[in-house]
Formats: sequence, C-alpha cells, structure tokens
Amino acid sequence: MKVAIVYDRVNKWGGAERVLLALHELFPKAPLYTSVYNPKTAPWARVFRVKASFLQYIPFASMFHELFAPFMPLAFMSFSFKKFDVVISVTSEYAKAVRVDKNTTHICYCLTPTRYLWSGYNEYFKNNFFRSFTIPIIFLLRIWDKKIAKTPKYYIAISLEIKKRIKKYYSRDSVVVYPSAGFSKKRGRALNTLSGYFLIVSRLVPYKRIDLAISACNKLNVPLLIIGKGMEEKRLKKMSGRSIFFPGNLTDDELSGYYKNCKALIFSGVEDFGLAIVEAQSFGKPVIAFNKGGAKEIVIDGKTGVLFKSQTSKSLIQALKKFEKMKFNTRSIHINAQRFSEKRFKEQFLSLVRQYVK
Repeated sequence: MKVAIVYDRVNKWGGAERVLLALHELFPKAPLYTSVYNPKTAPWARVFRVKASFLQYIPFASMFHELFAPFMPLAFMSFSFKKFDVVISVTSEYAKAVRVDKNTTHICYCLTPTRYLWSGYNEYFKNNFFRSFTIPIIFLLRIWDKKIAKTPKYYIAISLEIKKRIKKYYSRDSVVVYPSAGFSKKRGRALNTLSGYFLIVSRLVPYKRIDLAISACNKLNVPLLIIGKGMEEKRLKKMSGRSIFFPGNLTDDELSGYYKNCKALIFSGVEDFGLAIVEAQSFGKPVIAFNKGGAKEIVIDGKTGVLFKSQTSKSLIQALKKFEKMKFNTRSIHINAQRFSEKRFKEQFLSLVRQYVK
C-alpha cells in the first residue's frame, strides 16, 4: 500500500506535528506534501521526504504564509498522486483540497474546519475595520472551503468537538480517532529545580486565552510558567506580574521537567482537542481547564482535574481556589491519559485506513 501524507505547511512545531511523526512511524516510506517548508523552523520534518508546492519558490512565503491564503487551495490542487493508493491529508486549512483519481483513496484527518473562516472567525477578526475590509475575501474563501471539503472520501476527526464542526460547516460525517501526545517516549529527568507552580504549554496566540490565566494568577499572586512562543508574547509579558515567567520554547527533555514539577496545567482556551492536557495527565498531573471543546473529553472533573464553566478570569480564580482544597490520585490521572496513548492511536488509525482502502 503506497501512502502519501499531506499537511498544510511545514514551518512550525506543535501538537499536529507530533501526529505527523506518529503517522511517519506507521507509514515510514510516505512522503510529506505541503504548501511551504522551512527546514530551520521545522527540523522535525527531516525524517520525511518533503515535497513543497510552487509557493515554496515565492520569497518569504514559508515565513508569511498567511498572506498567501487565497492561493493555498491551488497549491494543493497542483500535486499529482497517481502512483499512490492512499492519500492522508492532515489539515486545519487547505490540505484537503488535493485531487486524486478513482484508484486512490483520500482520507482527511481533520484537525478542525478552517478556524479563521468558521469557529474562530470572531476571534481572528475583532478589529471592525479589518473585518469590513476582508468580508469579500472571507466570503469567497468560505465558498471555496466548502467546495474542497467535498474532495476527501472519508473524514476522521481528532475529537467529538471537531466531529460536530465537520458536520456543521461541511455537512460531512466522520469517525473520531483521538491523537496521541506522542510524548510518552520522552521521559527525561527533571531539569529544573522549581516546584509549586502552575503551568501553561501553548502557542501564544489570541484564541488560547492565556490572558485569562495571567489575570487570575496576578490576582492570586501564584507562580505561573508559560512555555511557548507566538504573536501574543509581547502583550502577555507586559500584563504579567512578578510571579509569572516565560521560559520560551523547550526541548522535550526540558519540558518533561516542567511537567513533573508543576502543581497543575492551566488550559483556559477552547481547543480542538488539547494535546498539552494529555501530556500533563500522562505525567500524573491534574488540569484546570475551561469546560468546552476537547478539554471536556479528556479531563474528568473532580478526578483528574477541575473544569470551570465561564471563560473569565473570575471563573478561573474560583477553580484555582477550589483546586487548592482538593487532592488528586496520580495513578488515576495517568490511567486516564492512557486513553490517548500513541499505541491506541496507531492501532485505531491503521484499522480505519485498511477498512477504507478495501
């Protein structure tokens, strides 16, 4: 069975990239097709034969891919997959636009329907002037996105939350296969000597709502470590008090130490799934999370963490105070994380691929 993997863009590191590495272990000979590739910011991709689209030859496209959104569907439609039996698109945008012939099965592992067009539109376009300026572009992109959403033969969703969105925005059915954190193999020693802090592991972007956690921890004057980089870094640092620190991006071994020594992970955004939650729980750590999106599929309220109802700093403060009065069983939390093991992901995903290719 000849397999090709397609991903939106290869220029960063995060949860989706861990999924790609798990798929590489399932299909080690599968090349990775993408719109743009930046080997400096995506060294993890060296295990693949990466094949980038024509956008790769446009100056700065790999660094400023947002500017080329209208051309992304064309980039993926330009690829040929005649020699492959299966094409697996892993996407939150336009990788699902790839075209295949009748002898090739296209399976889409959907991270989310294009967020800035649908579920996250209001967050991405808060500025009224910018919103009004982009209305015609968004209108056309939504039409195109719905059209190319018809191209995959099968959809696999990363969570029940995404299954609902696929049905709502694309009118397609899907099967859920939870991704794994892909972190269980990286159990390095604790490299930091800190303890008694709350932890955030995330890209620093608006929809993650890290500002809520900063506001809450500022008010309670409790230590919070925020690991990650992103466009919001400057603003978040500016609003942070003395008890909040930004270690930046870390290696997996370094990150292991921060997970092992933290009191709990804070997760205040609405996430498609929430791989950081699974990572924290795999270390036996409780999670304090907003009760929406993927978090409510992972965290068992009162047993493996605390879920708060309102996406406000006030509600998070109440959850933090409640957490301090509770005790959690490390073994129970770790067992809960096994529902999202890499072994289970691989078994379920491979079983579906074999079923679909029959």
